[in-house]
Amino acid sequence: MIPKDPTQVRQITLARARIPNMRRLDVAREHGAWRVFERVLADHVPPETIVDEVKASGLRGRGGAGFPTGLKWSFVPKDSGKPTYLMCNADEGEPGTFKDRDIMRFDPHLLLEGIAIASWALGVHDAYIYIRGEFVDEARVLQQAIDEAYQAGWLGENIRGSGFDLHITVHRGAGAYICGEETALIESVEGKPGRPRFKPPFPAVEGFYRCPTVVNNVETLATIPVIIERGGAWHAEIGRPNNTGCKIFSVSGCVKRPGNYELPLGVSLRELIEEHAGGVRVGTKPKVVIPGGSSAPWLTEEHYEIPLTFDDLAKAGSMLGSGAVIVLDESVDLVRVAWRLAKFYAHESCGQCTPCREGTGWLARILGRIVEGRGTREDLKVLEDAAAHMAGRTICALADGAAAPVLSLVRLFPELVHQRIVGKAA
Repeated sequence: MIPKDPTQVRQITLARARIPNMRRLDVAREHGAWRVFERVLADHVPPETIVDEVKASGLRGRGGAGFPTGLKWSFVPKDSGKPTYLMCNADEGEPGTFKDRDIMRFDPHLLLEGIAIASWALGVHDAYIYIRGEFVDEARVLQQAIDEAYQAGWLGENIRGSGFDLHITVHRGAGAYICGEETALIESVEGKPGRPRFKPPFPAVEGFYRCPTVVNNVETLATIPVIIERGGAWHAEIGRPNNTGCKIFSVSGCVKRPGNYELPLGVSLRELIEEHAGGVRVGTKPKVVIPGGSSAPWLTEEHYEIPLTFDDLAKAGSMLGSGAVIVLDESVDLVRVAWRLAKFYAHESCGQCTPCREGTGWLARILGRIVEGRGTREDLKVLEDAAAHMAGRTICALADGAAAPVLSLVRLFPELVHQRIVGKAA
C-alpha cells in the first residue's frame, strides 16, 4: 500500500543530493554517509543476514529488468573456489534515463557505501563501476570520492581493522549502448568487444573471467544502505506488493517541469505528470507516454491512471524499465520519433545476431523513406512484419527495444503513417 502522504517517506537516494558539497567525504559523513557500513563492520553482521534483509525488502533491480536483488545475490555459489566480483552498471545509455547520473554526480558516497555493503554480503574484494564513457564529470567525481574513501580508511586493506579488504575501480566505457546489458558489460571490462553472451550460465555463476559476478544498477546499490539501516520490512511497506520501495522517475519530453522525481512505486502516470512534472505543454493529456525509456512500448491517454509498477505496466503491454518517462504531446511528429529511435538502435546494434543486425537497418531505412515522403503502402506491412520477427529472436533485448517504438506506431497510429505515405502530411 502506498503511504497516503508520500512526503512522509524518506527519499531513499535523492534527498542528500540536494545538499551542497555532498561530493566531499566530510560533508557526506555529517549527513550519515558510511554510517551503516561502519556498523556492519563493527558488529560483524553475518553476510547472510544482509542478503536476507535485501530479500525481505522486495527490492527489484532498478536498471530495467526488475529482477529481485536479494534473489540474484543468493545465486552466487559459496564454494566455487573462485573470487566473486561485483559490477556496478553505471552505463545508463537508455534514451530518456538520467537518474543514475544524478546519484553519481551529487552523492557518490551513497553509491560507494552501497557497493561496500553489497561486497561484504557477497564476499567481494574487488568491485568495478562501469560508467558510461560520456559521463566525464561523473567519472571524475566518483574517482575523487573513491580516493577520499581510501584515505579515510573506508576502502583498501583491512578496513577499520575488520580484516575485510575491498578495492573499487572505475572503468570507463567507450560509448556503446549495448554495454548496458550485463554480459556485454562484463565482456567490455575484460577488454573484449561489448557483445552479449549466451545464457546460461548466468553471471552469478560464470561472469567476469568465468568467476561468480553480480551486476547491479547504480540506483539499486544506492538503495542498499537505507534497507540495512531501517530493515527490509520497512522498505517492503512502501509501494505495492511485489513492487516495493521508492523509484526514481526521469521525466522528460513535453512537460513543464522535466527532472528526476523519487516516489513510491505505484504512483499513477497522471500524478507523476500533472502533480510533479507540471503537466503537458500542449493539451490536457499526453498523446503518448513511453514509461520505461525509449525501448518500452508506448502508452496512450487510456493508460493515464495506470500505477507505475513493474507488474501493472507489464499487464498493460509495456514495461517500467529504467523508469524513464518520456511524455509526447500533440505537437510531436510521432513518425519522426519512431524513425529517430530506429536510427539509434540500428547504430547501436553490436551486429552479433542477424535479426537485430539486419532488422534494425531495415526499420531505419523504411521509416526514413516514409519521413522523406518516398514511402509506399507496402511499407506499413513490411514495417510491422519486420519488427514482429525481430522481437524475442536475439541473444539480448536490443532487437525488442528497436521493435517496440515501430510496433507501437503502426499499431496505435496507423493513420499517421498512411497520411505520410499518401502525401497528406508535411
